[in-house]
Amino acid sequence: MILQIIVDMVGLGATYALLTIGIALLFGILGLMNFAYGEIIMIGAFAMYLFKDYPWFVGAVAAVVFAVVISVLTERLAFRPLRNADPVTLMIASFAVSLALQSVMRMTVLPRTQGVPPQPFLTESMIVFGIRVTVLQIVTLVLCGVLLGGLALLMKKTPLGVQLRASAENFQVAKSLGVKGSFVIMSAFAIAGVMAAASGIILVARQGAVSAEMGLTPLLIGIVGAVVGGMSNLKGAALGGLLLGMGTVLLEATLPTDLIAFRDAFLYSAVMVVLVIRPQGLLSGTKVRTS
Repeated sequence: MILQIIVDMVGLGATYALLTIGIALLFGILGLMNFAYGEIIMIGAFAMYLFKDYPWFVGAVAAVVFAVVISVLTERLAFRPLRNADPVTLMIASFAVSLALQSVMRMTVLPRTQGVPPQPFLTESMIVFGIRVTVLQIVTLVLCGVLLGGLALLMKKTPLGVQLRASAENFQVAKSLGVKGSFVIMSAFAIAGVMAAASGIILVARQGAVSAEMGLTPLLIGIVGAVVGGMSNLKGAALGGLLLGMGTVLLEATLPTDLIAFRDAFLYSAVMVVLVIRPQGLLSGTKVRTS
């Protein structure tokens, strides 16, 4: 029983960690709290619905393409003209982009919730040392591990990663030293699009449905997880998402039946306690500049 709970905790925690990375990446470089990130996740999920009659990997590739394209377009059309604006203006712009994307999808291709039949292989399960492990959990862990590990390698071992880290430290100084600001920011949005697509793929597999409003919950989870771990620190953001997901499963498994409905109240009360003790997050990074 305990091992089963641990497996479920790690599975959901990895999913939540993935949600936090895309949000923390953009905040670290631009100081941008991108409230349109949930809609990028929704776009990726919509691609899975659009290609539901094709092999699963075709829909997954389409989800990545759709999410990256839309993410880069939002940067080019909405955020680049406001790059030197103050943080409040950027935040309002991200709200506007979020509402615009959601409204367009609601008025066109997603006027109501659409079902996505589960892939048969994802619903299979196996018993390992008495623990029931589903193929979906394995795919989730592998996907999250590959993406988080790949991002870590990119940040540490590639010229683009060096530029991303330099921009996160001080964007103006990085530009004066030869870092191409527009390219770095566009790359950050593209990477965030990949993370959003992966999140959308996992959410569709877990929920079996797509809607124009589906991005709100993962957005809030991603923001809370990133704040708990440390908004301007990618490792901290991933840790915050992991702990948030693990805490969700743990409470669901241990709370009495009549209190399960109040799971989120207990969870976010614990979050508030953590933030009172450590308001900068568990692994705080340096304060980023927003211009």
